[in-house]
Amino acid sequence: MNRTVALLFFSIVLSSIVIQVSLLPLFLRPSFKPDFLLVIMVFIALRGSLQSGAPLAWLLGMLDDVFSGMYLGLNAFTFLISFIVIKSVSDRLYADSGILFILTVSMVTAAGFVINLLLTVMFVSSPGIAYSMLSDIIPRILINAFVASIVTLFPLFDSQVEAK
Repeated sequence: MNRTVALLFFSIVLSSIVIQVSLLPLFLRPSFKPDFLLVIMVFIALRGSLQSGAPLAWLLGMLDDVFSGMYLGLNAFTFLISFIVIKSVSDRLYADSGILFILTVSMVTAAGFVINLLLTVMFVSSPGIAYSMLSDIIPRILINAFVASIVTLFPLFDSQVEAK
């Protein structure tokens, strides 16, 4: 990754965190907040390499944990597992497809929800946590798919992030 791409990536992640943590909670209910870091992770999984993408996926998950108030490491584990699964399949697919990107973001949102729900139910003794998480899944999938469809409209979506 050259310096320009690294600076662009850092500025996108930083602006996504600021928007997701400080701006959107003022206007949207929590179930309708998009997860920009998940969308960035899926983009890296479809376009980036395994060597640089796996640590970035874990780091994005840790940032999501820190700024969302979730249990530390829960989203990091989910992002890393999702990255590895996407990366193992993406070499056999046309990863530049916008429809594939939207479907992958939707599937990772649902899979991440299931992994987070299982880990939370296993390790937390709160009886109402599963119901509160179940009520948010459909809006979260739809909002993340909408954000992914907007990302496909950007001109840089068609270019390669780094050489494989």
